Amino acid sequence: MNPLISVIIPVYGEADRINRTIGDLKSSASQMLWATQIIVVDGDPEKRTLQAINDPNVIKTASPAGRGVQMNHGARTATADLLLFLHADTVLPANALKTILHACRDKEVAAGAFDLAIGAKQLGFRIIEKVATLRSRITRIPFGDQAIFIKSKCFWDLGGYKPIALMEDVEIMLRLRKKGYKIHFISDPVVTSARRWKKEGMIYTTLRNWMLQLLFYIGVSPETLKSYYH
Repeated sequence: MNPLISVIIPVYGEADRINRTIGDLKSSASQMLWATQIIVVDGDPEKRTLQAINDPNVIKTASPAGRGVQMNHGARTATADLLLFLHADTVLPANALKTILHACRDKEVAAGAFDLAIGAKQLGFRIIEKVATLRSRITRIPFGDQAIFIKSKCFWDLGGYKPIALMEDVEIMLRLRKKGYKIHFISDPVVTSARRWKKEGMIYTTLRNWMLQLLFYIGVSPETLKSYYH
């Protein structure tokens, strides 16, 4: 019996986190583990994250590095009709998979994502969350850390993710929107790690991300944007 949903987790250097990620995922899918396929795709040539995985039921596979490339590789391995792309530092809410399946019963819904929460207590993060959620709902373009889900047929009709250096999540959602597909948002938020903001500074990281998005929208290449990102 094929699973109902395939969860694809692209990783690179997440050996210290991956078992917690899998544990959190299984907790949120506790009533649906029978219908859930978990695929971890490692872009590290040494496969260190795959070697750290303890769960024997997880499908472990490797591909060249690059989030879009890795997610396409995972999607080719997947056997479910619904694909969920989950970042290793993002935690789904309780019953997330059941909520996704319920939303996708609507034949017009092709894809979707969750509202965003950040795993830190500072007030500034609450503002970032609100702005991110408002932006994604207005533009109908969620980011990858919002746990994007796409019906498999639609994903492959689009040709999957573009193998670009940055903004692969934005690019595929722009194509979805352009073709008139319905994109559904789930109000129960995912919780993403605040590690980037804490490492590089809340204000700097937020402004840099906004600037990168703007530059991408006006046509700056992902390769150029990646050099700015780092």
